[in-house]
Amino acid sequence: MTDTALTTWLWFDTEGEDAARFYTGIFKDSQLGSISYYGDAGPRPAGLAMTVDFELNGQKFAALNGGPEHEISAASAGISFSIPCADQDEVDYYWERLTDGGQEVACGWLTDKFGVGWMVLVSHQ
Repeated sequence: MTDTALTTWLWFDTEGEDAARFYTGIFKDSQLGSISYYGDAGPRPAGLAMTVDFELNGQKFAALNGGPEHEISAASAGISFSIPCADQDEVDYYWERLTDGGQEVACGWLTDKFGVGWMVLVSHQ
């Protein structure tokens, strides 16, 4: 077995690169990785990002601009990402940024402008 780390893939229509840049702009321990682009052979427009690798707090993610067949939305809240925060100030930091263009769902839960669900809470570990 080579690399046992899991990578979470997020499917977008065309917003994958924008989403990766949005998230890496929010999380302090993050980095944008490689970006591959569609070429003239398609099936999407040439120059559109096909995949974007990024990392948030040590967790690997990849965004795929795969088309409109699958969508992330507030209606599909069957999966979300938890952000354990040290205190209320940190909760407020993530909450304000991730709800910008998104929506509050319930106590601690939100959906960002790309439809991705997040739970932002003070960690009691």
